[in-house]
Amino acid sequence: MARKKKQLILTQPVRKGIKAIKVRLDQRTVITLSDLKKLAFWKERYPQAEVIP
Repeated sequence: MARKKKQLILTQPVRKGIKAIKVRLDQRTVITLSDLKKLAFWKERYPQAEVIP
C-alpha cells in the first residue's frame, strides 16, 4: 500500500525574539545568521560579505 508523501516546508520557522540576519557572501551565496557576533567569522573567510535587508 502506498504512503502519502510529506509536504515540503520551504520557509524557515519563525522564532520569537530572534531576528535572522541575511548576509551575502558572494554574488550567488546568501546565508542567515542568528547573531551579529558570527558575522566576524564569515568576514575572515569572505572579506566582501555584506548584510542585506
